[in-house]
Amino acid sequence: MERIHIYHTNDLHSHFENWPRIQAFLLEQREYDRQKNEEVLIFDIGDALDRVHPLTEATDGKANIAALNQIHYDGATIGNNEGVGNSKKQLNQLYSEANFPVLLANLIDKETNLKPEWAELFKIYQTKSGHRIGVFGLTAPFPTSYEPNGWHVIEPDDCIPELLEILIPMVDSIFLLSHLGIEEDRKIANMYPMINLIMGSHTHHLLPTGEKNRETFVTAAGKFGQHIGHITLELAAGKIQHEEAEVIATCSLPPTANEAKLISDYEEQGHSQLKEQQIAYLPNAFPISWKGSSPLVKLGLKAIKDYAQTEVAIVNAGLFMEPLQKGIVSKNDLHQILPHPMRVLTCTLDGENMERLILEMEKNRNYLRYFPIKGLGFRGKLFGEICYDGISYDNESQTVYWQGAKLEPQKEYTLATVDHFLYVPFFPTIEIKGSNQVLFPFFIRDVLGQYLKRNYPIA
Repeated sequence: MERIHIYHTNDLHSHFENWPRIQAFLLEQREYDRQKNEEVLIFDIGDALDRVHPLTEATDGKANIAALNQIHYDGATIGNNEGVGNSKKQLNQLYSEANFPVLLANLIDKETNLKPEWAELFKIYQTKSGHRIGVFGLTAPFPTSYEPNGWHVIEPDDCIPELLEILIPMVDSIFLLSHLGIEEDRKIANMYPMINLIMGSHTHHLLPTGEKNRETFVTAAGKFGQHIGHITLELAAGKIQHEEAEVIATCSLPPTANEAKLISDYEEQGHSQLKEQQIAYLPNAFPISWKGSSPLVKLGLKAIKDYAQTEVAIVNAGLFMEPLQKGIVSKNDLHQILPHPMRVLTCTLDGENMERLILEMEKNRNYLRYFPIKGLGFRGKLFGEICYDGISYDNESQTVYWQGAKLEPQKEYTLATVDHFLYVPFFPTIEIKGSNQVLFPFFIRDVLGQYLKRNYPIA
C-alpha cells in the first residue's frame, strides 16, 4: 500500500494575512510526510493574486509568485484574476521567475495559435512505486474578456477528450486542477469518469470532506486562504483504492514568528511602491458623493469618454471610493479610489434599444442609489447614483436626448461605461441587444490616470 498526500490552495486573492501560516504549514507537512516515506504533492488552483492588494498592483503580481515560490509548488493553474486581470504582456511576464510548472490546457495565444510559452498542457508525476499521475489544469473560459486581450480560451468539452486520449495510455491516474467552478466540476466528473480527482476553485466553494461523483473524487478549499485542502490517496495494485479529504482552517494553525509584521509589510511595501509612481498635479480637489453627481464622477465620465472616443458615458457614483485631493496624485491614490478590476465597455444600440436601456436605468435609479453591492468585480459599498454625460432623460415627457437631440429609432449609438454593467442584472438590454466590446488592457483607474496625466501634468 502506497500513500500520497496532496495539499492544495485556491482563490487566495492576495489575502497575504493568511499566507505566513499557510507557508509554515505546507513546508512542515511536506517534511513530516516525507519522513514517513509517503508521497507529497502541492498544487494551487488559480486566483492566487488579486490587484485589490497594493503589493500585487505595484508588482503586477510578481510578489504573489515570489510567495508561491517559497513553497515550491508541484504545479499550479491560473484563474481569471491571472488571465483576465493582467494584460497579455503582464501575464506573459508573470511566471518568468516561478519555480513551479504552470499547467494550463485551454488557453491559446491568438498571434501564434500555440499555448503560451510559460504553460504546460499537462505534467506526469511518478511515485516511488512507479505509479504515474497525469495532471492538467483548466481556467474559466471567459471569451468576452480573453479574446480582446489577445488570447483564445477553449471550452472544457473542446479540450478534455483530446487530453484524455493522450494521457490515458501514459498514466495510471488523472488529476484535474479546475478553475471552472463547482457546477462545471460536477458536470466533468459525470461525463469523464476516467478523471480520478478534481481539485476545484473559482466559485469559492468549500467541500470539507470532498464528494464522489461516479468514479471521480471532487474537492475544494473555499476562498482567501481561509482553508488548506488535504487529500489522502491509498494506492495498491496500480490503482487508487481509497481516498479521503479534509480542509484545515488556517485560523486554527499556530501563529508564525513576526506574523503581524510580515502581514503589515506586504501592505506597506505595496503602498510605498505605488506612491513612488506619481501621475498628475491637481490644483483643486475633486469631491465625491455616492447619492448624486459630483466633481469626481464628472471627471471620471470625461476620462471614459476620452478613452473610448464616444459622445456619451454612464457610470455609477459608488464606483469611486474616495475623493481626489488637491496636489500630487499617485498610483496609490488611484488604486484606493478605484480598486475594482473593471475595464471600459462600449455598447452600441439602435435608438429604440438605447431608449429602452435608459428607461431601465431610470426605473432602477432610486433603488440602486442605496443598494449595497459587492461582487462581479465591484469592490465598493453602494451602487450609488447613475450618472450620465452626453445623454439625458426628461422625466415629464419620458424622452431621451442624445447630445441634446431626440434619439432616432433606427440610428446606431455607442456609449461607454464599465464592464460591470454587462454582468449586473439591472440593465438586460446591454447583454441582450447590445454590440459590446470590452476595451483592453487598462483598468478604469488606469483610464482615469491617463486622463489626469494629460490634463493635469506635474510641472
